[in-house]
Amino acid sequence: MYSAGKPNRREFAQTSAAAALSAGLVAELSPRAHAAGSDVLRVGLIGCGGRGTGAAVQALSADPGVRITALGDAFKDRLEGCLNTLRNQAELSSRVDVTPERCFTGFDNYKQVIDSGVDVVLLAGPPGFRPQHLAYAVEKGKHIFAEKPVATDPAGVRSVMDSCRKAKEKNLNMVSGLCWRYHNGMRETFKAVHEGGVGEILTMQCTYNSGPLWYKSLKEKKDQNWSDMEWQMRNWLYFTWLSGDHNVEQHIHSLDKMAWAMKDETPVKAVGLGGRQQRTEADFGNIYDHHAVVYEYASGVRLYAFCRQQAGTANDVSDWIYGTKGVCDVFKHRIKAKADGKDWRYRKPAGLKDDMYQNEHNELFAAIRAGKVIDNSDYMCKSTLMAIMGRMATYSGKEVTWDQAMNSPENLFPAKLEFGPYPVANVAIPGITPLDQS
Repeated sequence: MYSAGKPNRREFAQTSAAAALSAGLVAELSPRAHAAGSDVLRVGLIGCGGRGTGAAVQALSADPGVRITALGDAFKDRLEGCLNTLRNQAELSSRVDVTPERCFTGFDNYKQVIDSGVDVVLLAGPPGFRPQHLAYAVEKGKHIFAEKPVATDPAGVRSVMDSCRKAKEKNLNMVSGLCWRYHNGMRETFKAVHEGGVGEILTMQCTYNSGPLWYKSLKEKKDQNWSDMEWQMRNWLYFTWLSGDHNVEQHIHSLDKMAWAMKDETPVKAVGLGGRQQRTEADFGNIYDHHAVVYEYASGVRLYAFCRQQAGTANDVSDWIYGTKGVCDVFKHRIKAKADGKDWRYRKPAGLKDDMYQNEHNELFAAIRAGKVIDNSDYMCKSTLMAIMGRMATYSGKEVTWDQAMNSPENLFPAKLEFGPYPVANVAIPGITPLDQS
């Protein structure tokens, strides 16, 4: 049973490594910067959508020795679109060294990218595939950037935990796409919270209420002659096995910040409600369009977590931490103290560029150069399971404990991957859908 737990290259590496060290993220390892002692770091991208393409650009921008040498995606058109974008990056295109022989499609593209001789892999495919991709990358000894979330069900989380333990034994970098942890303003804000800026935390609230996102309709499926499996993969946001639902795929950013406030202590239980009121057509698969979850910690602290993707509704993306000495407005990086206290506010130093997406890659490649290891595995696994735990609560209508979520047999991944018929799972009905859907 599982339970809760353009400077020169040298100047650049020293500066970025120092930043990572200051955040307490880096551990020593034996010198093993990259293959064969070369100045070149060969990078493979798995998942050539918008986020993956962006990660590849950020990897190129992070270190002048980076070369993108292999691309993998289930679909040829997405791979070609990514490659065209990378080749049109004026200052970076000369380091896009991708030949036709190193462009891989189909379900096994990840193996081919990883086996192509790369030193680092960027994992940015649909989250349902993340456990499978992580396991193979670790087996082959690659440094890893893994987009969030790292799984869509408890079985996937446990697989990733096992992979992360093996990665640690091999001194592999494991950098998470939970990017707010790489934002300097957020780092200072949570440092202030941890140093007692709000006093003892009493309650928290995080909200990710937004409008609708892109989708691929059934009409487009018919027009393009896509199989069930291909359509689901191209429309992946709307299928729980692929995305985890939007409270896992998107709202995890909010939940992760609240987990950070609690120093990654795990909640003991959760109860929630949710459903689909606007996105009721089959175009939108089997996910909900709103969730509301209350997480409770052993101390009695409660986190009220809300997310919504509905047109014509009020947008609100905000995080609040309420304590005995004050209130933290997380996104504004400020603490309003009670009458007898002192307010605090983060002020960004003049000239500081604080691109959290770029910071992730700057610190990853600086760590590799310096012979260090960044290990984000603990929080990326816990925050993923926390989000899944919330979905289990909303789908089932039951109270869900952390141990129930951690040990749940739920495994949403298809028994067989093939482009052909694949029925859409039923939309969950609270009070009727079992806690463990497998």
